[in-house]
Amino acid sequence: MSETGPAVALLGESLVSGGDTPAEVDVRSLASASGALLGLFFGSSLSGPCRQFSASLADFYDRFRRSGAPGRLEIVFVSSDQDHEQWRDFTRDMPWVCLPHKERHRKLKLWNKFRISNIPSLIFIDASTGKVVCRNGLLVIRDDPEGLEFPWGPKPFSEVIVGPLLKNSQTQDSKALDECYVGVYFSAHWCPPCRSLTRVLVESYRKIKESGQKFEIVFVSADRSEDSFKQYFNEMPWFAVPYSDESRRSRLNRLYGIQGIPTLIVLDHKGEIVTRQGRVEVLNDVDCKEFPWHPKPILELTDSNAVQLNEGPCLVLFVDSEDDGESEAAKELIRPIAEKIIAKYKAKEEEAPLLFFIAGEDDMTDSLRDYTNLPEAAPLLTILDMSARAKYVMDVEEITPEIVEAFVNDFLADNLKPEPI
Repeated sequence: MSETGPAVALLGESLVSGGDTPAEVDVRSLASASGALLGLFFGSSLSGPCRQFSASLADFYDRFRRSGAPGRLEIVFVSSDQDHEQWRDFTRDMPWVCLPHKERHRKLKLWNKFRISNIPSLIFIDASTGKVVCRNGLLVIRDDPEGLEFPWGPKPFSEVIVGPLLKNSQTQDSKALDECYVGVYFSAHWCPPCRSLTRVLVESYRKIKESGQKFEIVFVSADRSEDSFKQYFNEMPWFAVPYSDESRRSRLNRLYGIQGIPTLIVLDHKGEIVTRQGRVEVLNDVDCKEFPWHPKPILELTDSNAVQLNEGPCLVLFVDSEDDGESEAAKELIRPIAEKIIAKYKAKEEEAPLLFFIAGEDDMTDSLRDYTNLPEAAPLLTILDMSARAKYVMDVEEITPEIVEAFVNDFLADNLKPEPI
């Protein structure tokens, strides 16, 4: 593997081993075997669930290596620990390699690249290509404790969903979803945001069906009991995976790498993802005029989509008017580089490293400026990285598409100096 191979590009040239006597490990040696997988374990010594999962993962890792299973699996711990001694104490019991504690910038890039919002998280990637194989490794460890399904690659929705589904107190075959747009809805009765979204989604479902579109929703429950599931499902006019079919519910969670609820994944009639942001789209488009909600290269910042600011770095262009003409002109400044970046990463089957927003004059924008300590100037071009608590501000009198592109390229090349949020 060359020095510029995917594993080196992600992790750098060297890692350190866990244990009492840490040693430097060449990253190329981890990816030398054909079909090798890297499991990126995101966690912290300060998290009880991370410590519990680390012990479970160590048992799994040991069984896998002793089983003689075909293929190679290596784990890389990516820590959010700030204190070196706490990091060192935690990694002392790890039988795998770790990203060096000093590599804080690389750590943040990995957390952003893979949109890590909860820990512990375990993501499996193909060592030779750098492509994600499975986003929810925690469920792999739980559901396949012997590693018999290695390498845990994604299966098509049409295969994972096969089996009976519930609807209106009746059982129907999953073939009822054929040739439909499908919303895969991960939700639970105990979750207040879920219940709020469900009320809106019921109306959206009705409007889309009445418009003549072939659309169905499949509820994948995260309820804690079958009684709670039944109570919640009684409010829903669509399909559900039976609560007793825990295996299928878990496979769907694994397939889409679900890290939190509520989540609504919208699929086209071929089972390909249209958008992972169905929740935001339903709340933003109450009349469902833009269904099936193909992603837009540039979003207008609203209360409902502001949550996406926490998913990774975001370019935000602040403008000084709520006038539609002003917003449209601002979008045209950003559109060339936004479309170029999205197309580039789509070709690599990766998520774009930036989201793009226009922010007008409203309470949401005022709150964001206050929180990030931004000046009142407009237009104002920024990149906000909430997880790193960092901001980048372009201070120029006139913003042009060329200036936006240079700003984005400098950010992606790590040529910009961050300011703290």
